[in-house]
Amino acid sequence: MNDRATTIESARARIAAALDVESLQALEREFLGKDGAVARALAALPTLPPAERKDAGQAANRLKQEVLAALEARRSVLAESSLEAERRAEGFDATLPAPPVERGGLHPIVQVTRELEDLFVSMGYQVLDGPEVELDLYNFEKLNIPPDHPARDTQDTFYVAASDSGPGTGSAKLVLRTHTSPVQVRAMERLTPPFRAIVPGKVFRQEEVDASHEHTFHQMEGLVIDKGISVGHLVHAMRTLLRGIFGRELDVRLRPGYFPFVEPGFELDARCPFCESGCSVCKGTTWVELLPCGLVHPNVLRQGGLDPEIWGGFAFGLGLSRLVMLRFGIDDVRHLLSGDLRFLEQF
Repeated sequence: MNDRATTIESARARIAAALDVESLQALEREFLGKDGAVARALAALPTLPPAERKDAGQAANRLKQEVLAALEARRSVLAESSLEAERRAEGFDATLPAPPVERGGLHPIVQVTRELEDLFVSMGYQVLDGPEVELDLYNFEKLNIPPDHPARDTQDTFYVAASDSGPGTGSAKLVLRTHTSPVQVRAMERLTPPFRAIVPGKVFRQEEVDASHEHTFHQMEGLVIDKGISVGHLVHAMRTLLRGIFGRELDVRLRPGYFPFVEPGFELDARCPFCESGCSVCKGTTWVELLPCGLVHPNVLRQGGLDPEIWGGFAFGLGLSRLVMLRFGIDDVRHLLSGDLRFLEQF
């Protein structure tokens, strides 16, 4: 038997005698590693007479294939032996059921968001998205909130350093968006009216964290652009929204409210869905404050490239985090983003 045949037979025998996975790995490195037998044989080919190179190359490839096959076969044998050892171990009972496979679930915010998306899509709305790191231009200025506007003081903003040299200046400043409203202007710039859209997403404010305030929370923006839009259209849409959420008609009322990007602006309240005479949710008033809304301000329409003499619209901002707390009776907003499985497994 020639040397090459002896090498193959020797490799098979040594691999078949390996007692564990570590030994197999050592043999694999010895034969197939960068300094192994196969690599040395291939590296030696240029030094051989031309007439011998073909046979030597084929022999090296055969060695490689034989070693690979032997390694795979021995791994299977060792795996089966390990399984048999476990089966023979004291206390093993093959008739016992397997451990249950734990399934994940949807976060309560995701559940409510998907329900609302389905509801609004059925009403002809489209679902839009926008950047969470936003330009000051869109987060404030194009929404009728110039640099000296007092409304900025009510939205404690996270400013983002645009480069190593520090934050940007003027309209080029970057912020973590304080509301989903910037997508209003982005939608008007990109879409051809008439259109209806909602924008669910995360927003960020420098809040002092407590049971009812969080620095990161969720909102859903709504926007309708069309001709002849009135407050009546807004109220009808909000009634439909509440009916979809709570499964029944709820009385609503509008209170005057000031928001720079709508005129007139309102606070929309709904009859408390959990009581008739007052409870902890409505603080004894029988009314629950749900969302700010109003008709889109002409200045915002102009910033979006639309003529307010032709087009009008209404907008609303729904607090998803607050709605989820109402829906599931959650008393602390911090639970929603805690990542605590004991809390999340309830849903």
